[in-house]
Amino acid sequence: MNVLVCVKRVPATGGRVTLTPDARAIDTSLLGFTTSPHEECAVEEAARLVEAGGGTSTVLTLGPEAAIEQLRDAMAVGIERAVLLETDGTEWGPAATAAAIADAVRARESADGEPFGLLLFGNEAADSADYQVGVRVAVALDRPCVTGVKRLDVGAGAVRAWRERDGAWDVYEMPLPAVVTVREGINLPRYPSVPGRLRARRKDVERAPARRVPVADAVLTRLRLPAQAEHRVEILGTGPEAVPPVVEVLRQLGLVGR
Repeated sequence: MNVLVCVKRVPATGGRVTLTPDARAIDTSLLGFTTSPHEECAVEEAARLVEAGGGTSTVLTLGPEAAIEQLRDAMAVGIERAVLLETDGTEWGPAATAAAIADAVRARESADGEPFGLLLFGNEAADSADYQVGVRVAVALDRPCVTGVKRLDVGAGAVRAWRERDGAWDVYEMPLPAVVTVREGINLPRYPSVPGRLRARRKDVERAPARRVPVADAVLTRLRLPAQAEHRVEILGTGPEAVPPVVEVLRQLGLVGR
């Protein structure tokens, strides 16, 4: 089976997030970039499916040239081919993104002469949390789709998907080809080894210009950071004279008796 997994390059969340002066984008000048966590699990699932059942695996992303780093991360853990739909780095909405991916899938399937048996997406991107791209691609390609999947079994011509809900499981069975969006917890992504990274560096990345189809998409007017909790530091004293106020604070917190 041929598996395509789609990923997104997103800012790493470890640092402090600031906005650009026009408040319409995240200032990434001091941030690193990574792959969305749900999509890391999608990459791992694609690698496992092909290792277990044979076939080919391809990773695709829409973004600037710098997104090749995330494609190579996927190849370092076992994905065989990589495709970059190259943009100028501006953020695309979910409708435009899905349209471009659907066009790329059609072109690839036409060139290869056979469809991808399974298209894997993360349930949502870590930055925009749109929850839309996988579903929109499925609709554009007229393929069945299940979202929020945390277990996946692929058999002869069909896929069975488990989605957790209220402490129980919804189980879906779909014919192939199909589209699935996965959540963290479906697997534990492997860490790329040094030999894997070296092999990925030697592999070619296929490039194609992303075709932006005119679509009705949401228009971003501005971003707003959530209110930050205030933090106050009070120096209670130095040396032995600090002991009584420290004890009083501990009493107020209920950590010592009176």
